[in-house]
Amino acid sequence: MAKNKKSEDPKQDKGSGTKLISMRIPKETISKLRKVAEKKGDMGYQQVIKSYINLGLIDELDDDLKAVQTALAKQQPGQASTVAIPQKQEPKAEPLQSPVKSPAKPKTAGAPKRNSLGELATSKVITEDIKELAKSLDGYYHLFAGKTFLITGAFGFLGRYMVFLLKYLNENVLSRKAKALLLDNFVTGYEQRVISDENLAFYRADVVKPFSTDEPIDYLIHAAGIASPVYYTKYPIETMDVGTLGTRNMLELARIKNVKSFLFTSSSEVYGDPDPKHVPTKEDYYGNVSILGPRSCYDESKRFGETMCMTYWKVFNVPVKMVRPFNVYGPGIRPDDYRVLPNFIEHALRKEPLPIHGEGKNTRSFCYINDALEALFKVLFSKANGEAFNIGNPAPEISVKDLGAMVAEFMPYKVDVVNIDPPHTVYASADPKRRCPDISKLTKVTGFKPRYPLEEGLVRTIKWFREFNF
Repeated sequence: MAKNKKSEDPKQDKGSGTKLISMRIPKETISKLRKVAEKKGDMGYQQVIKSYINLGLIDELDDDLKAVQTALAKQQPGQASTVAIPQKQEPKAEPLQSPVKSPAKPKTAGAPKRNSLGELATSKVITEDIKELAKSLDGYYHLFAGKTFLITGAFGFLGRYMVFLLKYLNENVLSRKAKALLLDNFVTGYEQRVISDENLAFYRADVVKPFSTDEPIDYLIHAAGIASPVYYTKYPIETMDVGTLGTRNMLELARIKNVKSFLFTSSSEVYGDPDPKHVPTKEDYYGNVSILGPRSCYDESKRFGETMCMTYWKVFNVPVKMVRPFNVYGPGIRPDDYRVLPNFIEHALRKEPLPIHGEGKNTRSFCYINDALEALFKVLFSKANGEAFNIGNPAPEISVKDLGAMVAEFMPYKVDVVNIDPPHTVYASADPKRRCPDISKLTKVTGFKPRYPLEEGLVRTIKWFREFNF
């Protein structure tokens, strides 16, 4: 593990930063820009707008967006755009369940060189992380060797680190290579630079539909899901489907293939807004969850997913384990994920005030991605069938206000922290007041202990954001 450092970047004189302006853009324009952002694959539509205005990347726009770019460039702060967006027919989706390789990303003449989120494998920070993650699992190499994994959500935030780990082990450690079937449909993931080789096969597949293969499967990790509140309120049906129908399909596949272990990535959201008497929260806490609230599509689908796992364990003896991650963060997380840490870092690097929803008194504990993945694999390889485990780092439990101050302190220039009204009901009325895990069960069964303090994880995450010029 890297030494605990407060910052790896020398401090510079703190200035006043840049002026924050607001711009109102019609919904149909935002929708079009989102589609462009998805094709670019490296940042959200807010950054696309900023890039188009600041860099004039007109050649990257299709014809109907050129008018948008021109209007936005001339637009004054606070002025609403009236540009009409022609509607185009959506391209047909590629067939499911077929191994595919993503085409090379076209280069843009005249544009400054920058990395995209699809090129995560080129990241120095992530390369260091994967090497350290492999070391933390050195007692488990024999369980990887010659085995076949199936990973759903393979190119999401957690899934991509799993893929990087398998590739690293194959290239540097294992004489008998691990194989993997990597499933994703990119509802919220990035499609560029899909990893696929003779051992790691990518399948464009929606787990809501049954998946079949002639390949043997030793370990099945069901990591598909829509975890960001902004995205699961945008895609509530898809969120429920992947947590219920998708989980049922993967459990059935695990039963047919007689897997050695099945791991369901649930969520700390199964606890809802816990009673303070149950914080830090143990796995036997029943939860305080609203079945009709703005988060219920995610919370309840994860709870029902766990119920299905337990039922398959009791009825069919499928060796299930369930993990409940608590606020995992780190390199590779979407800058436009909208959850608190990437949102703070993204604003800070743009020299904009860090937005705190409300008073910022709600507390969280954060787990660096390497710690989360180490714990996840140790649970997968354990004999603790039919058990649920919290995955997280209990210390520190920190308020959102103090977290914002910490992120601002790591910047080499002055960054303000401001309080704003919550922009969405998922935060305004349903944001849990406290979220902190008790991981004593995880430690007892697997020996896991967190390696990355919050300060170190923040430094590494900020360093990664800077690598990609966000």
